[in-house]
Amino acid sequence: MTDWSEGEHDELALEQRWPMAPTHLLPRERRRWWEQLWSDVIMLGDRYRVRPAKDWWEDAVQVEALAALAAWVARYDSGEWDDPPGKLSLLYDLERVRELIRGGEPFHPQRDRGAFARFLIEAGGQPPPGGESRAARRSY
Repeated sequence: MTDWSEGEHDELALEQRWPMAPTHLLPRERRRWWEQLWSDVIMLGDRYRVRPAKDWWEDAVQVEALAALAAWVARYDSGEWDDPPGKLSLLYDLERVRELIRGGEPFHPQRDRGAFARFLIEAGGQPPPGGESRAARRSY
């Protein structure tokens, strides 16, 4: 999970990691968490060909695996971790992650965005003031 903050909490973001699950977050934070994971899933698909099943957000195992992989990648991308053997381990583990998140019908961001938006509303995720977040707008 990467750029979860949108302005007012930028200093906090530097001191604290975004959680691996949205369980104990307030409604607005919960929505940001899901929107960031949506963006991370698209990035993982583009960069590593890790593509989950349609409606991945409904499957707790897929959500957990995708959040963990995104956090793992973010630590290398940020320079927080500089461990070539660990990065190779990440790359070798991609096939296991692909197997874990594979489903019958593949995820397509453009087609599945409406279903994801309905999920966010049903999950009680409060939209940010003024509409969609930057992460959501970038993901189309």
